[in-house]
This record gives sequence, structure tokens and C-alpha cells, in this order.
Amino acid sequence: MKIDPNHLCILAAIIDAGGLSEGAVAVSKSQPSVSRTIAMLEARLGARLFEKGRRPLRPTELCLSLAEQGRIIAQASETASLSAAHYSRGKSGTARIAGTPIFMDGVIANMIASFQGAFPKVTINQTYGYMAELTEQLTAGNIDLGICPVSAASVPAGFAFKPLLRGRNVIACAPSHPLARKSAFKLADIASYPWIAPPAGSPLYSDLRGALGSIGITDFRVSFTGGSLASILSVMAGSESLTVLPYSVVFMQSHSKTVTALPVKLKHPERELGFLWREDRPVRPAVQRFRKYLESEFQVLANHIEQKGRAAVWRA
Repeated sequence: MKIDPNHLCILAAIIDAGGLSEGAVAVSKSQPSVSRTIAMLEARLGARLFEKGRRPLRPTELCLSLAEQGRIIAQASETASLSAAHYSRGKSGTARIAGTPIFMDGVIANMIASFQGAFPKVTINQTYGYMAELTEQLTAGNIDLGICPVSAASVPAGFAFKPLLRGRNVIACAPSHPLARKSAFKLADIASYPWIAPPAGSPLYSDLRGALGSIGITDFRVSFTGGSLASILSVMAGSESLTVLPYSVVFMQSHSKTVTALPVKLKHPERELGFLWREDRPVRPAVQRFRKYLESEFQVLANHIEQKGRAAVWRA
């Protein structure tokens, strides 16, 4: 025998509310409508649900058993409605993102942590990749959002790009480096120290040569190449090596006191860090929520970077 789940919920509402009229109000129905439902259900079951002639209503053993199932159904319905509301508002679901390793580890990771503190039911699936890999993954539908440095002229057809942060590179070193402890030094002093070259596929690899060339340094020694941000910071901490990093990465590490920027104005790349996505793909609510959150975080970061960097690093 199949029983309408709504009828079970009505039974639970009558018992929990303490009467027929009260139960009708709880389920937003009229008292006569609820009375008809009870009569119809009793006829179908061939048994009474409430003891005859008793006031207040006294449920039978069968009624109590069916009402318990009604409570379970009502709770499941409420949970399902809440889950649907959370999903549609971007408070649950999944966001699949990928980006350049230096930025993901040095800047985005902290923002992901704060986002998940605010929206713990959103799962972030993060991988790494440079521009060519990101466009492939976006086209294949393997990721929802790329985060990478891009020049406006190089955005491929079919893709949208939202800039977040201007490209600003700096010469970085450990705070204990001899140059970091000097109040003033000559550009010629920089060239004598060993250099860490970013991974070959990284935009920073060409930026290193371009940045040093812009201050007249063309002959320099590379002592370490490749590696993650963590390994670059470790090498700098144990040596007198220098490297070129985005100032946003250096700024975000300031709390750890593992890296600092030398006050040398470099030629900045014609790129901006931003979001890359396919224009022809629908964007899920969780991805929209995550994207808006990062946009807000980057606006605050950009203001802080502009204030501190202008005073302490590029001075222009």
C-alpha cells in the first residue's frame, strides 16, 4: 500500500501542534481540508488514526508510528530545500580553479583559506598551470576558472578575462641579505650576487632577464632554477641569492619575514593578473561566489600594494 508522504507530514503536524486546527495552520491548510485528508486516510488504511470521541485528540498506536515517518519526511524536505538554497546562492558546491604556481602559492592560497572560513560548504579543487595549459583545461571543461598573468592583447578568442592586479615585479631576497641591510647601494652591487631563475615555463623566467636588462645588468650567474615558491624562499634563506618575484607575492609573505623587496625600480611587464574563463560556458553559483570574493580581496590587496610599494619599492 502506497501512502502519500504529505499525509504523513499532516499527521505529524497535528500531533506536534496539539490539535486538528493547530495542525492545519502548521501545514498551511484549512481545518476542513485536513479533516477530509484524515478521513480518507483512515478509510484507505481500514483503521482509526485518532481514538473516537476523545478530546483533545488522542492518536492511536498506528497514528504515532505513521507520524514518526512524517517527521522524517518533513525533515528531509527541509534539508533538501536548504541544500538547494545554499547551492543556488553559491554557498555550497564546487569551484575548480588552476593558476600559475608562484601566484597560487604566494597569493591565492591565503585567499582560499579565508574564503572557506566564510563558506565552508564550498569545495575548492585547485591545480597548477601556465597560460597554454589553462586554456586547454578550460576548453576541455576540466576547470572553471584560470588565474594567471595575461596581457589584454593575448587573450584568446572565445575567452573572457577580468584583470585583478597590475603586473609589478621586484628584486627579492632574504631579509638577512647584505643588500637588504644597506641603506643605499649601487646597481653594480646587485650583479655580483647569484640569482634564482623561476621555472622555465613561467612568465617570470623572461621577466627576470627583461627586468635586469632594464637596469643595465646583462651578465649574471644563475645558481638555482625551477622549484616551487617554498623552495625558492628556502634557497634565499640559506644563501645570498636574489630573484625576481611579483611584488604581490612578496607583500603577502611579509608576515613570515622570509622575503623582502629591494628598493630598485624595474621595468614592469605589460600584464595583469586576472581571471580567465570560457565565454560559452555557464558559470555555477559556487564559482560566481568564489570569483566575487577574490575580486573583493584583490581590490583591498591592490590598494595596500600601491600604497606600500610606491613608498618603499618603485617610488614612482
